Amino acid sequence: MASLLEKTQTLIQANLHAMVDQALQANSPAVMKQYIRDAEKNLDDLEDAAATVGGEVKTMERKYNEYKKKGDQLDRNIDMLLMQGKPDLARAAQNELNTTRRLEEQYHEQWVRQQREYEALLNARLKLQAKLVTIRQEQQELEALLRLAKSKEATVKAIRSLDDLEGVGDADIARLGESIRSRLDKASAHSEMYASRLDNQMDTSLGKAELDIQLEERKRRLGLAEPSVYKQEERAADESAAAAGE
Repeated sequence: MASLLEKTQTLIQANLHAMVDQALQANSPAVMKQYIRDAEKNLDDLEDAAATVGGEVKTMERKYNEYKKKGDQLDRNIDMLLMQGKPDLARAAQNELNTTRRLEEQYHEQWVRQQREYEALLNARLKLQAKLVTIRQEQQELEALLRLAKSKEATVKAIRSLDDLEGVGDADIARLGESIRSRLDKASAHSEMYASRLDNQMDTSLGKAELDIQLEERKRRLGLAEPSVYKQEERAADESAAAAGE
């Protein structure tokens, strides 16, 4: 019984703050759940022990009252026997009374002792019940706190992932943009090169035509131009004049 009360006292005196700190460090309410299991088992043991001791208290009280009643009756009988002049019977009754008073005292001591133990068990039971209620409330709050902490950790992790993803995406987009700009620059360079080449070809062609005209004019002055050429030029000139007259 003493070990049960000692264990109960240990549970009652458990440091709640230290228990919460340990649970937070472990990121789990397991230590509190274990305490609750131990306390509930100890509470059941206390109830059984209290019921047993309570029964013994009633037994000791009943026995004490029986022997006290018997002793009181013997005490009266001894007086009567002495008054009746029966010393032998009075001596025998006195001997029985002495034994009865001894047993009465023993049962009284046991009754008082068991009563104190019974009250201690009931008191420990009440205290442990109160501690258990507190621990359960703390467990619920702790579990809510741990859920909130895990939620925040998940949020932070997601934000960090987004930050990492955003960084990678920016770099990829930057590289893609640079690649596109490089291709555009290359295409522009090709376009400029082709345009320049076409302009050169046009300039070359126009220059050649101008030279041909100048040479034909010179041939006409020199009389070196072919007749067909003159006729074509005259015909073209006549057509142009007729069109102008109309």
